Amino acid sequence: MVSVQSKTVWIKRQQCPCGDWKCFVTYEGDTNETNVGSRLIKNDSFPTESMISPYVGMVFKSDDEAFDYYGNFARKNGFSIRKERSRLSPQLGVYKRDFVCYRSGFAPARKKQIGEHQRERKSVRCGCDSKMYLSKEIVDGVSQWFVVQFSNVHNHELLEDDQVRLLPAYRKIHEADQERILLLSKAGFPIHRIVKVLELEKGIHGGHLSFLERDVRNFIQTRKRIVQESDALLAERREIDTVDLLEACRTSKEADPYFVYDVAFDENDRVENVAWSCGDSVHAYDMFGDVVYFDSTYRSMNYGLSFGAWLGINNHGKILFFGCALLQDENPRSFAWALQAFLRFMKGRCPQTIITDIDPGLREAITSELPNTKHFISLYNMMPRISTWFSLPLGPRFPEFKYEFEELCRLEGTDEFEFRWNNMVSHFGINSDKHIALLFSLRMCWALPYTRGCFLARMDSTSYWKSVDVFLKGVIETQTCLRGFLEQMGLVSHRKMQPHEEAQFMHLKTCLPIEEHARSILTPFAFNAVQQEMVLAMEYAASEMSDGSHIVRHFKKVDGEHLVIWVPEDEQIHCSCKAFESTGILCRHALRVLLLKNYFQIPSKYLLNRWHREESSSLLRYGEQSNLKNSDEWYREFNSLTGTLFSEAVLTKERSDFVRRELTEELTRLVGQVREMPAVDEVGMDVTLSPTNVL
Repeated sequence: MVSVQSKTVWIKRQQCPCGDWKCFVTYEGDTNETNVGSRLIKNDSFPTESMISPYVGMVFKSDDEAFDYYGNFARKNGFSIRKERSRLSPQLGVYKRDFVCYRSGFAPARKKQIGEHQRERKSVRCGCDSKMYLSKEIVDGVSQWFVVQFSNVHNHELLEDDQVRLLPAYRKIHEADQERILLLSKAGFPIHRIVKVLELEKGIHGGHLSFLERDVRNFIQTRKRIVQESDALLAERREIDTVDLLEACRTSKEADPYFVYDVAFDENDRVENVAWSCGDSVHAYDMFGDVVYFDSTYRSMNYGLSFGAWLGINNHGKILFFGCALLQDENPRSFAWALQAFLRFMKGRCPQTIITDIDPGLREAITSELPNTKHFISLYNMMPRISTWFSLPLGPRFPEFKYEFEELCRLEGTDEFEFRWNNMVSHFGINSDKHIALLFSLRMCWALPYTRGCFLARMDSTSYWKSVDVFLKGVIETQTCLRGFLEQMGLVSHRKMQPHEEAQFMHLKTCLPIEEHARSILTPFAFNAVQQEMVLAMEYAASEMSDGSHIVRHFKKVDGEHLVIWVPEDEQIHCSCKAFESTGILCRHALRVLLLKNYFQIPSKYLLNRWHREESSSLLRYGEQSNLKNSDEWYREFNSLTGTLFSEAVLTKERSDFVRRELTEELTRLVGQVREMPAVDEVGMDVTLSPTNVL
């Protein structure tokens, strides 16, 4: 019986959102090859130009590093290697490693049973003496591996590049290819057709895959056998783990009255969907639930469940975790259930905007369950799909197509967008392409002419999406069971909700009263965005029209002109770029008009509460809010004091040298003393003590 792997394996969904089962999606950089052959084929860590032959005395940090290096050397020289012997000691563990050529030694003679008729297979082993032996030594407390013997003398012919890739050590089927092969096999494709499909999808010539047709056949046969043996175990494990998960939910509810969860059962009374959210997450949603990102990228290979996470952004630009769900299926019904559960958790309050990946089923569920919420599809997540879908069909014309597509995304009006879209589709001859049809049907969710002014709270930025990728990978790669998954998400939720104002002094760049006013109210994250717009506003000229509106132009006419409407009676200002409606931060064009009107403060309605410093304090419970308030006052006084010291010190070189010398010594002393103090709240410093009082 084959044992079921204990670690929960999560992979990114490969089914294409176009709905065609023959179409799939690849994710660049997500293939995780753990075997040596795959690493050698896909990522040559040692370029040919810099690679030298191993030699006696060569040092490696580990035996794995040595094996990788020797393996790369072998592949570039027409052979492969294998591990032969290792020796152990109680003090050092494994202290010797022998790596040899794949044709080293001789195959042992097989004893045949009487009457047995078995085909004689000729062994590739011919007694080759090529080898690399290593020995481990401890140098200054660090273990190192030294090459003690090396020979590159072979008694057989070495292979050319187009032959060496066919050696068994390098014929590995990557995880993404495995899933694709199984999908095609279930659809009834014969082996040779599966290989042909993979060659066409990868855009390579016949016979140039990293594996052979017989490798595909063996893989399918092995996987079918394993699946048959382990399906019962997986079903049993899933049943046990889901029951354990529900028990953990009930326990969490008892420990935290604000913890919420929901579960759906199928017709056989088995758990179908589970969703939950922590008290900290529900509390944070009250303040920062205006924009929500729902990620449904990952699916568990062990449990057959899709993982969905609701994420947001706080006033410091950091990720917020609002809740998550495990779904049996990836269809409109399951997504609708997840959205209904989320709304129940959040007391029926719908977000202004929900951001997702491309998924028509999810789009249908959002339209049904969140009719008043704007659905936005991020270009960051969509652009890799564009390459996957069109790079192969368009071939050398793809760069031109990509340029045209990106230009379309920046257009102003919807009429111009649709006119140029039709021209682009006709020009490249892709009128009947299913992916083009899918993109156009969803244009209201991703094309800028349709989404301009959609509130995103600065979430649609590369830095945010990269941090989301790191966050999700860090969560899913550490889990071994569903209960551990819930516990991990609880820890993440609590950690993400803790207010941690960035300890940085926000210097003024324009010295305008309006800038100083913004600094006193906004978090560093929001203030930096406003400050950047203020600096750029100086490069614009504003001309007042007869109707009281203003035309704002850059002095070099870089980005054309924008119409700014100013209503003094209500202190309302609107810009045609709609940056404030999208980010909650006034744009450079609007700021230029405010400066023209001699404003010394930004009207309060344009300093959104979600970007205020005080929003962090409301995330704390019980008696922690007063402590944070005192700490914030102390921190501001400290910033004021250091700012004054800096201003006085830079007046002369003598002052500057004196302050630098004395301050460095004093701060070093203070840091040392503080680090010796207990790092617990009960013995923490008295935050009511002002640094100005000390002086």
